[in-house]
Amino acid sequence: MRHIRLYILAAVAILAASCKSQYEVLLNSNDVDAKYKAAFDYFESGKYNKAANMFESLSVLTSGTAKDDTVQYYWGLSNYNFKDYYTAETNFQKFTTNYPRSPFSENARYLRLDCLYRQTLRYELDQTPTNVCLAAIAEYLREFPVNDHLDDCDRMVKELNQRLDTKAYESAKLYYKMEDYLAARVALRNVLKDDSDNIYREDILFYTAKASFKYAQLSVPAKQRERYLTFVDDYLNFKGEMPESKYMKELDSLYERAQRALGKRSESYQKEIKEKEFAKERRKLEKALKAEQAENK
Repeated sequence: MRHIRLYILAAVAILAASCKSQYEVLLNSNDVDAKYKAAFDYFESGKYNKAANMFESLSVLTSGTAKDDTVQYYWGLSNYNFKDYYTAETNFQKFTTNYPRSPFSENARYLRLDCLYRQTLRYELDQTPTNVCLAAIAEYLREFPVNDHLDDCDRMVKELNQRLDTKAYESAKLYYKMEDYLAARVALRNVLKDDSDNIYREDILFYTAKASFKYAQLSVPAKQRERYLTFVDDYLNFKGEMPESKYMKELDSLYERAQRALGKRSESYQKEIKEKEFAKERRKLEKALKAEQAENK
């Protein structure tokens, strides 16, 4: 009985071995030339996952040979085409470190940038990958100032910087939404202190002024004068820089209210008062005239 079991197990093992696919056989073999040809056949036919596995296995056998940089590069390229950008980035990083003078080096450097770019996150999330990618692009452009990917690099830089600008602006504006107006003004001013060219500069200056006004408005009377004057400074700064802004009308209205609170009257407010006084006097005259006409009847 025991012998029968051994025969059965042996038969199963032989059957299993015979059922192995050509891919599995090659993957586990040490035939460099056959594996090399098969890896490129899989790559050319678009079977990138199999190609990546074959190149990975082959890299152990070609290490230190003339084929090594080609195998290492196509290992990364297979993972890239398979959309495994994390592994591909690791492949290309290792490749450019080990083979800086390879004819594949520049393209490997660019493809690594593209992998880093594809791993960045939307602005609400951690922007560490964004900063890593921007630093890598800057390094690439320093080493290869003339290359075929300048437009793509420019596009990536603009989009990533816009993401950082949005992150900074929305994070600061969150204090305004939470009605913490003092913290909002400080945070918004710090955004422009760190990056004066933030694409949301107009909005940041607007919410800085609004935060100043609301902070003054909600302050105790003893503190209001000083804080309304801070708003006036923010208002004049905004008006001097962006007199045609879509926000100007709203800020003008707040400025009028601040002037009233400060016990002052602007030209437009004085004009408004005069018009109201004139209308009031006119109504009095009309009323008196009607009364006089009624008596004469």
